[in-house]
Amino acid sequence: MPYDRAKVISGLSKACVNRPVPAEDVERVADEIEAAVRASGVAEVSTQEIGLAILDRLRELDDVAYVRFASVYKDFQELTDFEREVGQLLQKRTPPKAGATR
Repeated sequence: MPYDRAKVISGLSKACVNRPVPAEDVERVADEIEAAVRASGVAEVSTQEIGLAILDRLRELDDVAYVRFASVYKDFQELTDFEREVGQLLQKRTPPKAGATR
């Protein structure tokens, strides 16, 4: 499927509704994804690859927008799906405490 910038912006915008994410950031993320697609040199990119690229960038942009997009992209069915995703986000955001063992 050919890259569709409008779909990328639509997905990003829906995920960022009522979040403190400026429209310029949505455009920048779409630009980054498009640049990565073009740099890959592949004529067609799977929607899965685009979805993962969106998730990667949303994780850095806004946690709530990330979880919103992930819930649709990963087809969350249960509350535990949200819990798992938020738990993974928190692990990546929270540095381990000094002296803590795992």
